[in-house]
Amino acid sequence: MASQAAAASNNKLSPAFAYTVVYVRDVAKSVAFYANAFGYSVRRLDESNKWGELESGQTTIAFTPSHQHETDDITGAVAVQINPAGADDKSERPPVELCFAYADVDAAYKRAVENGAEAVHEPEEKVWGQKVGYVRDIDGIVVRMGSYVNPPTSH
Repeated sequence: MASQAAAASNNKLSPAFAYTVVYVRDVAKSVAFYANAFGYSVRRLDESNKWGELESGQTTIAFTPSHQHETDDITGAVAVQINPAGADDKSERPPVELCFAYADVDAAYKRAVENGAEAVHEPEEKVWGQKVGYVRDIDGIVVRMGSYVNPPTSH
């Protein structure tokens, strides 16, 4: 009985990765950009335009403004991108990269660029067996677009 109670307690403390929050200049524009460029469905965009979410499987991609009470006053100011998309100097970037997996990386890369993503590097085969290309979003965040290293299995 004690081991069942311990197991139940451990289950309550086992985390699930729920959100990746991306801090952006304009939430509504970013939500629309990601929907069009990368093929995500919009889950919600609140009326204040201070929170938006995309359907992305088990983990939600969320967008919120770079500067707001919750960050600046409570957890600390968000370091704003040094060189946003379109800037000439690309020697620095934020210490985060979003990675999206696609069955057809070439077609996904083409769609992203056609919908406003800045081309960084066209897809190419990597030695570990993955095809990978890179773009920047409208805030200068690098987005890796890659094939599945091991294709997902159907259950």
